[in-house]
Amino acid sequence: MIVTRFAPSPTGALHLGHAASALFAFRKAQEAGGQFLLRVEDIDPVRCKPAFVEGIYEDLAWLGLFWPTPVRKQSEHRDDYQAALSRLEKRGLIYPCFCTRKEVLAEAAAAGYAPHGWPQDQEGPVYPGTCRSLSQVQRQDLGQTRQAVWRLDMQKAVESVGGPLLWVDLGVGEVIARPERFGDVVLARKDVPMSYHLSVVVDDALQGVTLVTRGEDLFPVTDIHRLLQALLDLPVPVYHHHALLKDAAGKRFAKRDQANTLLALRESGLSCEDVRALALRDLGELSRLS
Repeated sequence: MIVTRFAPSPTGALHLGHAASALFAFRKAQEAGGQFLLRVEDIDPVRCKPAFVEGIYEDLAWLGLFWPTPVRKQSEHRDDYQAALSRLEKRGLIYPCFCTRKEVLAEAAAAGYAPHGWPQDQEGPVYPGTCRSLSQVQRQDLGQTRQAVWRLDMQKAVESVGGPLLWVDLGVGEVIARPERFGDVVLARKDVPMSYHLSVVVDDALQGVTLVTRGEDLFPVTDIHRLLQALLDLPVPVYHHHALLKDAAGKRFAKRDQANTLLALRESGLSCEDVRALALRDLGELSRLS
């Protein structure tokens, strides 16, 4: 059975881009007699707000979408992510890192890279591995004065799975994963207990998601997710990375742009049919695949 999901973070109001993604996932599930899930990715305690969660429910219901309850909220399932992190720790695949972002940037500069030339992951410059070889004593000493984040030892992780890792995108077909280009990514930190990378693969596996729909900006990091799936013996869903909706000026929609939120469009007098049409108007690929 096909299981799709829409998994927004409640850090602002939903906009047209969110609507397009949710509508596509909902339609694919309906056409296949499958199930559409809603998940709230609220693991960031600073940026996520309960009011935005309620807004998500209201906007999606107004669009005509429905989903099983209770909705999975990441903040209520931290034990699941901690269990996955512990499995990686027992295998020696993660390590504590005490470097600040400023120190990582300084390391990049010392290596002779211009800021735009240093390899990037979703969080900024690829980490050069400064803390990877620290002794236990050094880690204990640094832990007295600094908060650590937990990083994946990318070289060990890639070597432990052996052979090529593959995943499938509906638009481009089979993709060979190259997670090593992202370096030792962060999997957990104090203020945000689990990274997007770890929490999303755990959630999708536990919920039985078979088709992941999300924006094309996340296409590259799917390589990281495929590696984590292999390390944790998790099933691999099919992916669809859709184009990002943009406004008339060619700027991609963002939560901070209140004019294009679903709430604003609804209050302007547009019907749900009008908004559905607007959301899908510029995404020809969604029409072809639906």
